[in-house]
Amino acid sequence: MKKTMTWAEWKQLLRSRKLMVPMIAILFIPVLYAGMFLWAFWDPYANMADLPVAIVDLDEGAEMDGEQLALGRELTDKLIDSKQFNFMKVSQADAEKGLKNQDYYVVIEIPENFSQHATTLLDDEPEKLTMVYKPNEGFNFLSAQIGETAMDRIRAEVNEQVASTYAEKLFDSIAEMGDGFGEAADGAGELHEGAAKLADGADELKGYLETLAGSTITLADGSNKLAKGASDAAKGANELTKGIGALSQGSKELLAGAQQASAGAGGLKDGITQYTAGVGELATSYGQIAQKEQEFGAAVGTLSGKTAELHAAANKLATGSANVNGGINQLAEQLAPIIASLPEEQQAALNGALGQLKQGSAELSGGMQQLTAGTSALSGGATELKGAAGQLAGAHSQALAGVQKLNGSSAQLLEGANALAAGNEELSAGVAKLSEGATTAEKGSADLAAGLASLTEGSGTLKAGTDTLASKSKELADGSVTLADGMGELNEGTLTLQEKLAEANQTASEVNPTEKTYGMVGSPVDVEKDSINHVPNYGTGFAPYFLSLGLFVGALLLSIVFPLVEPAIKPTGAFRWFTSKVSVLAIVGLLQALIAVVIVKYALGMETVNTPLFILTAIITSYTFIAIVQMFVSILSDAGRFVAILILILQLTTSAGTFPLELIPAPLQIFNTLLPMTYSVHAFKGAISIGDTAFVWTNNGILLGFMGACLAITFGYFALLYTRRYSKKAVEA
Repeated sequence: MKKTMTWAEWKQLLRSRKLMVPMIAILFIPVLYAGMFLWAFWDPYANMADLPVAIVDLDEGAEMDGEQLALGRELTDKLIDSKQFNFMKVSQADAEKGLKNQDYYVVIEIPENFSQHATTLLDDEPEKLTMVYKPNEGFNFLSAQIGETAMDRIRAEVNEQVASTYAEKLFDSIAEMGDGFGEAADGAGELHEGAAKLADGADELKGYLETLAGSTITLADGSNKLAKGASDAAKGANELTKGIGALSQGSKELLAGAQQASAGAGGLKDGITQYTAGVGELATSYGQIAQKEQEFGAAVGTLSGKTAELHAAANKLATGSANVNGGINQLAEQLAPIIASLPEEQQAALNGALGQLKQGSAELSGGMQQLTAGTSALSGGATELKGAAGQLAGAHSQALAGVQKLNGSSAQLLEGANALAAGNEELSAGVAKLSEGATTAEKGSADLAAGLASLTEGSGTLKAGTDTLASKSKELADGSVTLADGMGELNEGTLTLQEKLAEANQTASEVNPTEKTYGMVGSPVDVEKDSINHVPNYGTGFAPYFLSLGLFVGALLLSIVFPLVEPAIKPTGAFRWFTSKVSVLAIVGLLQALIAVVIVKYALGMETVNTPLFILTAIITSYTFIAIVQMFVSILSDAGRFVAILILILQLTTSAGTFPLELIPAPLQIFNTLLPMTYSVHAFKGAISIGDTAFVWTNNGILLGFMGACLAITFGYFALLYTRRYSKKAVEA
């Protein structure tokens, strides 16, 4: 039996311990790379409970709405119970020391104002709850990144807890607000009823003020007439005073004449004749004076009574105006909170109307006070005038009696001179009385003139006061119209307010929060992961990358142990020589791929979507990498291994087996489509997780293209080498 080159290669391999042991070891290189890496990083998050993390709780707590908050203690207990990490509660000093001594990867510090800041949400400047996160990045950077992710979760939990607490307070406030709206609606109803009554009262006040304005006009006309009459009476009193003064002077002269008549009787007859004529005229004048004095006395009595009535009426008016002024001020105070709730335009209109009403009522009250003072003075003067008029009437009565008696005596005087002495004595006495009465009448007349002057002055003041009263009463009546309109708008506004508050109460009463509601407010958004092509753990995700790496490293080591070019026997042809080497590499590549697949799939328990396609991809990948390494090492020898290592390095950084392609530098992205590991990683991902058969075969086809091209180049090199080394010897033989 003729030995073939393939048989010779296998015989040399199986009989040579130097080759057999390394070849067996090389079979496990891919699984050592892929299996060990995947085993180490299969699911690192499953062991996070062993990662030591220190918690320093410095929170001093706080009080909120009568309840004690201790968020720091609650958070610490919750973290320890979660067992997400190996949480340990320590002091601040121990935490700093442990972080420096690499006892802890991370320190979480809860400051003393943690709970206090949770109570500041409704303050003018609320403070955020702050936790201090201290990783030892130099000790292990990934642990710091994992800790940062965990801090995001912790922050979300704290945010949810705080937001839920505030939501509970908020909904409690809404419930209280709803009750308040109900009470406010009831109050608005009462306010509406009061506003309706107030509007009715404003209408009545409007009528009263209009009546008052008309009455003050009549009062002003009467005061004008009173002032004119008082002025005329004052003028008459002055004239009366002058006449009584003349009478007093005449009575004095008469007394002197009577005394002269008593002393001299010589010219008695002629004098008595003249005297008789004068006495007759005097009697006539005194009769007229008596009549006028009676009329004057009656007028003065009427004047005194009317002025007393006027003074009483003025007092009532002053009291009423003061009450009106006080009532308006009280009304303004009661309307102030109502007006404050109205729109600005209505507030301005009502405030203006109330201001005019208050000013008018104040001026009315002041005018009434002045009118009272004037009527008081007028009443006093009228009383004095009445007394003086009585005294004057008595004196004139006495004078009239004397004159009448004198007139009777003068008739007898003509008959006899004997009775002259007696008559002169009586005349002297009567004239003395007349002089005394005239003096008294003169004094009373002067008092009457003074009283009438005071009456004139008071009536002038009364006239000014009544004019002011009439003017302000008109303004007050006009203001009452505005007030009545404003009260109508206020009535409508309070009705609208009651309806809106009732609606708000109904809306607020429909809010019935539960614990789920508080949770919804605290965390309104949930993220549901609905992924496709699920990858259960890190090991499954990294398997395409590490399997490709392991198979490429296995191919490299295979080139070191197994002679890729040197034949076991003298080559009998280029193709046989090439086939003998490929047969060994094919079996070793197949075993490497199968061992790696078995360990990863069944020992580590990796789930695959398409297991047959996964096994086939591993075999194709192994053959492709062996073909590439065989090509470079066969042609370039040791330099070829160096080139293969460079290709491996480029593939490790550009195959997108770990980070996405877009995250690596742009110059390196160029090599992604040029190197085979890119397609082996894609093919493994398709078979393990994606399950897209077309995608897997597209990438496997590219790998087969790489493999075919490399094998063709390698065969060409073997053919060239065979021609150069063995073809001549073969011909000679």
